[in-house]
Amino acid sequence: MSTIAVAIHDVEPATFDRCALIRDWLADHGVDRVTLLVVPAADLHPFFQRRPDLADWLLDCRDNGDAIAQQGFLRDRGRRLEFDGLDLLATRASLEAGRRLLELAGIEPRGFVAPSYAYTPALRKELGGCFDWWATLLRYVRRSDGADLAPALSLRRSPLAVRAGVLLAGRLLRLDLHPADFDHTRHVLALESVLRTSARRTAVTYDDLCPRPFAPPTGGLAALL
Repeated sequence: MSTIAVAIHDVEPATFDRCALIRDWLADHGVDRVTLLVVPAADLHPFFQRRPDLADWLLDCRDNGDAIAQQGFLRDRGRRLEFDGLDLLATRASLEAGRRLLELAGIEPRGFVAPSYAYTPALRKELGGCFDWWATLLRYVRRSDGADLAPALSLRRSPLAVRAGVLLAGRLLRLDLHPADFDHTRHVLALESVLRTSARRTAVTYDDLCPRPFAPPTGGLAALL
């Protein structure tokens, strides 16, 4: 089965209105499942305190089939990437703090994407203990059984590169969207072309690509065995 996994990056209070519009736009174009990458504390304040309506929207999206994943802890500032220079303990603390904020909002993130796909050795080492999956620019990684080669297509490269990438994609097509993509008419037209070309692909979330392990029942007949 050929699939398309659309991820909306940089979901936070400052971008919430734009992200909600993008989600509606995708639904209008037949994409019924997406992965929303949430920055837990972009300005060092919990996202649900800044925008309680963002937390409510995320829960509604989740209940309608979308996946909610953690994107770092706070917004990258200037040229310094979030996890640069952090040792193992500081990296673990950042991951756990972000996860805790999402859980306080009622969300259990199964996956993680580093801001700007900037992974450090410490971050890669810690992820396996925190998340079922994580995604790099080139790969989708499952903690349980390795990685799939699946380059992410992004308009940050160029609309032409995205159009070409769709034609070369394998069974899994990853498409990254950022709030700023919709500032440019040319980018929107390129995305519409991509979605038309991919109309026969089934929309999936990153959580869908990593099924939960089977848990045997604990009551009823199982309790008698």
